[in-house]
Order: sequence, then C-alpha cells, then structure tokens
Amino acid sequence: MGKTDIAIDLALALNGEILSADSRQIYKELNIGTAKPINVQLEAVVHHFINSHSITDRYTVFDYAREAHEILSDLHQRQRNAFLVGGSGLFVNAVVDGLDEFPEVATNIRQELNRELKQEGLQTLFEKLKQQDPVYAEVVDQNNPRRVIRALEICRGTGKPFSSFLGKKAHAHNYSVNKIGLEIPREELYVNIDKRVDTMINQGLVEEARGLYKFREIPAMRTVGYQELMEYFEDKVTLKEAIEKIKRNTRRYAKRQLTWFKKDANIKWFQPTERDQIMEYVKGAVGI
Repeated sequence: MGKTDIAIDLALALNGEILSADSRQIYKELNIGTAKPINVQLEAVVHHFINSHSITDRYTVFDYAREAHEILSDLHQRQRNAFLVGGSGLFVNAVVDGLDEFPEVATNIRQELNRELKQEGLQTLFEKLKQQDPVYAEVVDQNNPRRVIRALEICRGTGKPFSSFLGKKAHAHNYSVNKIGLEIPREELYVNIDKRVDTMINQGLVEEARGLYKFREIPAMRTVGYQELMEYFEDKVTLKEAIEKIKRNTRRYAKRQLTWFKKDANIKWFQPTERDQIMEYVKGAVGI
C-alpha cells in the first residue's frame, strides 16, 4: 500500500479531499512517467492538482501555493479535511510554512548563468553550486536547471549560501497541520523503483515521451523518465541505457526527498504496511 492508497483511505474515513503536492502530476500531458492515481482512485475521492495545468503553462511554486490556499480556504469553510499528498518538498513547504523571501540581485547574474549553462552544461553548474552551497546541493534536484541557476544566482549576488535564506519565513496559514511520512528500507525502495520503471516502460512510456519530443525544451519536460528518453530519441544513448538512467535518477531523487523530509522533526514516520496505526494516529490528530 502506497501513499495514494493510504491518503484515499484517510480522506474517505475523515471527510476529506486530496491536494497533490507532486510538482509533475499537475501536468495533463505527463501521465505514465509521473505515476498519477488511476481513474478509480480519482473517482473515489476529490483530487486537486492532478491534470490541472499544461506543460506549456508557466507555473511556479508561488502559483501553486496561492491556488492551494484558495482550495484550503474553501475546504475550511465547508468543514472538510485536506490531505496534502506528495513528495515535492518545496511544494509542501510552500503551503505549510510559506515561502522564503530572497534579496534582490543584479539581473545580469542570471543572464551570465544562462550563458554558462549553454556553454558548460548543467553538471558543471551543479558542481559550482556544490562548492558554494554544499547544504542545498544535497537536496536540490540537480537535473532542474532553473533551481540550480536560482541557487547560484543568490550565492553570487549576495556572497552567502542559498540555504542560509531558507527557513526564515513566517507561517502563512492558520490551519492545524499534522505531518506523517512513509518510510521503507532503502534496498526495498530501490527494488520497488526498478520494478515501477519497468512497468512504466511496458505501459508505453517511450511512446508517450516520443509524442512530447517537440516540447523537450520546456522546463516541465526536464522530468525524470522523460529527459532520459529525449536523449534516446536523439541517439545519444541506447534505449537500455536510457532505462537504466531513469532508474538511477529516480533512486537519486528518492534519496533527496528522504533527506529533505528527514530534517523535519514534526513528521511522524510509519511503514506503509502500518495502515491501522496511521488511521488511528490521524484520527487522534483531528480529534475523532
């Protein structure tokens, strides 16, 4: 039983609706590679932020936080519980804790970094970030050029690590928040990831990605499972190599997710098999 199944059980039992906090499931064009809830799950409970936007939309974490709080306000008025579900730590924190404020920096710094990206590549920029801010480099999605450039922009513009500006924000809500996390042994997690990637390939991920090749330069397409296949379509790697890269990059992403959330002392951790204990804990948290 995974997080989607558990979230649906909780929402059904506790008069709730689900807000996806997965930064890629919002895109209606990305289906197989983002492991969205299947139709029967979507029909069981109201879901928000699933297939809600297009990859051609310019959509930021600020947009997500604003829209999420509009939904939360509506649920609060209707006396319904909200379950924020997903693994994008930035999206979760934006809703629960609010967004950090960063100092203004000269616009030419970003222009310079974009030139470096074209000339030297993303990996070189990431190595520079590791030198200037090793703390943030541990958790940032190193395959996301926007986030790497944003962090370097602040580092260069202020002379301080990007991570030094995180965690300074004030709480942006007046809701009662309770956090739970699901954790399984790393070896078991990695086996599950490999199996899931194989399933996605069998379900037609290659064909889905091929149909999106013309959008390959759009930021939303820099997503694990799709960007590796773009390299295959361009004859840079074999299909077998692309699939292995998807598995490797997914494992790395999962490790970064766990690193991010493990720093939150307010999360109560469970095994996915502890469904009854999770239900009991959440019922107690909401006063049932």
